[in-house]
Amino acid sequence: MPVSEKPLVERVARVLAGAALSSNAEGSDPSAGDKIDLAWREHVNQAEAVLHTMREPDEAMAAAGDVETWRAMVAAAIAQKVD
Repeated sequence: MPVSEKPLVERVARVLAGAALSSNAEGSDPSAGDKIDLAWREHVNQAEAVLHTMREPDEAMAAAGDVETWRAMVAAAIAQKVD
């Protein structure tokens, strides 16, 4: 199974930074990669808030897999610190 080398908090923060900066979302930069590399840390608090919201699976998620495993995985992601 593929595993990311970056913590989930960082990946979510990068998505949020990309949404704010890239013209593919709400931003205006058609090539925002370098700016995202510099700005993603400004979105860590928002990323952590998203993960806190994800702690409890909805009905469809619970039907698809083990709820306790999901909770443990999200808790582990929240506990990770980013550089």
